[in-house]
Amino acid sequence: MFRVTIRGAFEELGEDDREALRSAVDSFQVGFTEAGTFTCDQSLSAFTFRCQVPAEPDDGEREAAEGAIAALAAHGYPHRILRVGVTDMRDIKIRRKGGRRNPRGAGGT
Repeated sequence: MFRVTIRGAFEELGEDDREALRSAVDSFQVGFTEAGTFTCDQSLSAFTFRCQVPAEPDDGEREAAEGAIAALAAHGYPHRILRVGVTDMRDIKIRRKGGRRNPRGAGGT
């Protein structure tokens, strides 16, 4: 699984697109989904788009970025991409809080 963050700018939004985005801006959920989620401010100048892209065994960052860009395009808002960041979740290691614990308790015997 990849998590992709795209930073971009809206370009030449029509009035219908502006109204739809303005009415939704307060209800945007910040999170990674396969359809992607937007965050932006009321000015609708810049946005952050977060997308979760399934990973095939041989997929790399390029494939993940392409998948996220396709998800962004599917929303239909005219935009310009400024930066793309990709995190391969297969490489993330979970560290448990508190480290290893002795299953027998504090005494160890």
